[in-house]
Amino acid sequence: MARQRIVAELGRPETAAETAARKAASSERYRSSKTFRNLIAALIVCLGIVAVVYLGVPRGTPADIPEVDVAAAAVQAEKAAGHGVVIPEVPESWRSNSALVEGGEWRIVYAPARGYVEVTQSFNAPEGWVSRELGGFAPTGTTTIDAIEWDVYELPSPAQKIDYALSTTIGSDSVIIGVSESTDRAAATTVAESLGDQIRTLREEAR
Repeated sequence: MARQRIVAELGRPETAAETAARKAASSERYRSSKTFRNLIAALIVCLGIVAVVYLGVPRGTPADIPEVDVAAAAVQAEKAAGHGVVIPEVPESWRSNSALVEGGEWRIVYAPARGYVEVTQSFNAPEGWVSRELGGFAPTGTTTIDAIEWDVYELPSPAQKIDYALSTTIGSDSVIIGVSESTDRAAATTVAESLGDQIRTLREEAR
């Protein structure tokens, strides 16, 4: 005859019902523990798969965006203007990011080491166009570069991120050389020096 289990808390043998309840509770705890362990194991496996996929898939580097062909774009600009347009000669290290005609304006954007330089020629520029382009500010002085006189704009607050600019006229057109806040202001002088001969030629043609 099997001995009955004495339960210390009860001070007597378990009844059949108590034994069944104890075993059921023990089985439930075992199943719960096993389910939790299985869940943790599954999460670890999933994280491992994600890591393998992330590290194994080649991402490479973005393809370089080709530079804009300013000379080719200038041909279209001259057709739109009906006369010549300025084409700066800039250092080889400067990248040409944009060159297009839009709204009666020929606009080129260069990226030197820092910031950007924007050259804009407005065809038959309306009165006050330069001031509006530069936040409504008036010129703070003038400077002569390669025998061309330029108005100087040192803007107290940036206009479209430009805080320094030079401006001159070619017949009824107006030209602005603007540099962004992070750009060395000498970049504007570099562009102006490259445009001296072109401006003189275009002024003769505009007479």
